[in-house]
Amino acid sequence: MKAARRTRSLPVLLLAVLALLALTAGAPQATAATGVSAIADALRRSPVYVDPAAAAQLSTAEADTLAHQIKDADEPLFIAVLPAGYPTRNLFTDLRTATGITGLYAVRLGDRFDARADASVLPRTAVRNLVTSVQGETANTQLTDFTGRALTSMGGKAPASWGGRATTGSGVSDTALIALGAVVVAGGAGAYALVRRSRRRHEQEQRAALDRLRVVVDEDITAFGEELDRLDFHPAESGADGAMRADYERALNAYDQAKSAMADARRPEDVRAVTEALEDGRFSLAQLAARRTGTPLPERRPPCFFDPRHGPSVTDATWTPPGGAPREVPVCAADATRLADGRDPVVREVDTDLGRRPYWDAGPAYGPWAGGYFGGGILPGLLLGTALGGWMSAPAYAADYGTGYGDFGGFDTGGHQGGDVSGANFDPGDFGDFGGGGDFGGGGGGDSGDFGGGF
Repeated sequence: MKAARRTRSLPVLLLAVLALLALTAGAPQATAATGVSAIADALRRSPVYVDPAAAAQLSTAEADTLAHQIKDADEPLFIAVLPAGYPTRNLFTDLRTATGITGLYAVRLGDRFDARADASVLPRTAVRNLVTSVQGETANTQLTDFTGRALTSMGGKAPASWGGRATTGSGVSDTALIALGAVVVAGGAGAYALVRRSRRRHEQEQRAALDRLRVVVDEDITAFGEELDRLDFHPAESGADGAMRADYERALNAYDQAKSAMADARRPEDVRAVTEALEDGRFSLAQLAARRTGTPLPERRPPCFFDPRHGPSVTDATWTPPGGAPREVPVCAADATRLADGRDPVVREVDTDLGRRPYWDAGPAYGPWAGGYFGGGILPGLLLGTALGGWMSAPAYAADYGTGYGDFGGFDTGGHQGGDVSGANFDPGDFGDFGGGGDFGGGGGGDSGDFGGGF
């Protein structure tokens, strides 16, 4: 009887062994299909990757639509849609290393979402604001909104491995060459006259923009001069030391530099040098004030977002523009108190054809003006969703004012622009924790490069 029972149990045991072997054989394939290397390989060929285990989140048609949108924009945005249980440790850093391409990387992980970027493509503040603005949305809505907003803010070019517009060996597009040939054939005196008229019209528009901007810049210079006049400090006074005198001298030099740069300005973009000098001068005055009172020296921060004449900011506060998404902006102490009390900040308004408006709704000429104050790569996140932010992201803005978001200083490119193949040569700090903002699980507690400590 015992032998019979053992004989009847053999088929059952054999089936169990075969089932176990089948599962074991299939496991390496699943791991390989969703490994970081496999995802990176897919992203080098297309901007959107949807893991087979996450296919229910984003359909093939929706993924194709996003991929076409990103390719058409010619920007280095990479999107990965992964299952909820995908390992998160060092995911962004490992994915960026495996892909080897400078860009903005966004990951939808189950119902969670986060992103990281090389500083040459999009600064950390802008990434954080973009991520915050799309939290809680369904997968397709979230990724569509994020893509649309990111493409207006980021810098760089799509990687060549995606394929792109046809070009000749010189890098000039065939379309451009055909257009140029058509102009030559149809040119002559008529084309030359047309170009001259267009150039004169453009110069007139530039002068008109500068004239309107000059009023605001002159107000800034005057306000700083009045601060210097009110300053009760004399280099030879009792208690004055070399550091104080150096601060005071830098402030005076900044005032002179601002006046000289404005006198030499011929185009709207020339005023950036003016506001850069004023920002530096106000920080020197803040340092001088701290030394005289014996308080700690101030941290080098951008000016108050609502009005740079308020001086250096002291903290960041959440602000939502009409019709826009919340974002963190640098504010002075007075505006921080107003916002905390539920009141409106004191906003810098300027004259427009529609009356007095905040400077971020006043026209593209204010881009260089704001860029001089808010260098260091924070401007894209601050202006996201405003009229000025939209103007500055358009190709026409770069043509007219000589720069876009990417030219506002402080971007640590490491020699690589967006879309470049840099391999492992990138700053892992750009892909690590944001110190509480933008991480899955609220940040904190995760190792550098992790999604965060919230799982």
